[in-house]
Amino acid sequence: MNTTPLVSTAPGKAARFVATHTLLALDARHPFVAKSLIDAQDMHRTVMSGFAGWVDDGSRDARAQMGILSTWTIDLRKAQLSVVVQSGVPGDWGRVPRAALAEEPHSLTVDRTFRVGEQVDFRTVVNPVRSRPAAPGSPEGTRGTRVAHTRPEHVRTWFARRLQPAGEPAVAPDGVTRIGADADVDRLALRMLPKASSAAPHKGLRIGRAEIKGTFTVTDPQVFVTALTRGIGHARAYSCGLILVR
Repeated sequence: MNTTPLVSTAPGKAARFVATHTLLALDARHPFVAKSLIDAQDMHRTVMSGFAGWVDDGSRDARAQMGILSTWTIDLRKAQLSVVVQSGVPGDWGRVPRAALAEEPHSLTVDRTFRVGEQVDFRTVVNPVRSRPAAPGSPEGTRGTRVAHTRPEHVRTWFARRLQPAGEPAVAPDGVTRIGADADVDRLALRMLPKASSAAPHKGLRIGRAEIKGTFTVTDPQVFVTALTRGIGHARAYSCGLILVR
């Protein structure tokens, strides 16, 4: 069963995007929520708990099959965790303890057509990484490691490589997949966020995060809708890569 968000396959100057967005407003003082906040793997389980039964248990690409992406923010003054979940299928949030909900889950269907030249405001939280080559003398075939960028100027460059000026192809000459939109890099608002981490079972899991806000100009609607559907960058299972637009 193909359950990913709808992406129009018709070529041209417009493309349609359809998905479900759900806002979960959670009480950060509740133990269920506190665990999700301090452990990236628990946050992943909380998000995925709304989609049991759509794919076979144990499926390694369950998240991708259902088109699930998420992002979260925390208001420490109000002790409220807000999680936005995007999916290609509706969620059932009955597994979240009622006492953990600050408000009832709110879902809506996003059905939007994007056109060449359209400007949209956006926000995204990304995991900006670079590849560090394997150490000299390592066995043949040893893979390098991913290292998170920690300086705003490097994150800005990372994001700029994924922008797609008008007339440019969807894949850059260096192999980076672009996002079907351009932006004024100097006008982007960029903020480094605390790392997300997990003690177990993924010991040492530490995910660098950065928030980026700005305005896109759509240059390739089909590619843009694909980026909205699939997200950008790594750590998409851990609440990174979702692009929210308005």
